[in-house]
Amino acid sequence: MSKEVKQGRVLVVGSINTDLVARSPHLPRPGETISGHEFSQVAGGKGGNQAVAAARIGARVAMVGCVGKDANGAQRVKDLETEGIDCAGIDVDPAQPTGVAMVTVSDDGQNTIVVVAGSNGQLTPDSVARHEAAIKACDVVVCQLETPWDSVYATLSLARRLGKITVLNPAPATGPLPAEWLPLVDYLVPNEVEAAILAGLPVESESGARRAATELQRGGARNVIVTLGSQGAYLLLEGGEGKHFPAPQVQAVDTTAAGDTFIGVFAAQIAARQPLEGAISLAHRAASISVTRAGAQPSIPTRAEVESAA
Repeated sequence: MSKEVKQGRVLVVGSINTDLVARSPHLPRPGETISGHEFSQVAGGKGGNQAVAAARIGARVAMVGCVGKDANGAQRVKDLETEGIDCAGIDVDPAQPTGVAMVTVSDDGQNTIVVVAGSNGQLTPDSVARHEAAIKACDVVVCQLETPWDSVYATLSLARRLGKITVLNPAPATGPLPAEWLPLVDYLVPNEVEAAILAGLPVESESGARRAATELQRGGARNVIVTLGSQGAYLLLEGGEGKHFPAPQVQAVDTTAAGDTFIGVFAAQIAARQPLEGAISLAHRAASISVTRAGAQPSIPTRAEVESAA
């Protein structure tokens, strides 16, 4: 990493999974059995992916989460430590297995994912409170929704009390967030499907993204970034100014972890006090590289790879 690149401290509170990935000609329809042509078992989980993305782009990263007392859990922690991530905040639950995700990837790069939370479900508000020192030591706190919601709320509340920048990736989204959540969020970053669910509005274009972002901002979120896949992202700032950011055009192989790559890189740049527009552009470039590679964490690029692709 270049010495000119400023480092920030990012804390990710979230899920750690083992991904079981099957590649197939197309995604199966309900009741359909199809033949796959490749299988792999790789590190994943939205929390773990975002932590790795932030670390590879140059941030100092710590993680709070929970794995099972099993081979998958031990390997996932080892993977994160290999990335230089501080894993002191990862608890080991003796009863529940490490979370898993069953991922099917079609030959055109689209995917379906079924997540079984396992030990991720054991991340409690008390767990978060025990790691207050880690939150106090960071610049930016990142959360998703693959851990219990009361733990996410506890994290956002504690981070706000400690004056930290908060980033919430509301995924997976199943409905509107509780009213008290959005005022705790500095950067709300849903994709187009999640934004539509949260706002109760269709998001099929830039104008739809703006309407949904405006509604979410009315609910209390300071800034909203709606990611739109190959169409880029729409940013709505706290003061009401909006801007569309186009995404680099690439041939997608596997879109798994593209959103997580965007979130992790964005958080790292914000933690390093980099300009917002530059943070989004760099996050886009990193995500565009990730979709050209297979797997979740294996697809996430380093800073050198992102800079060389500019």
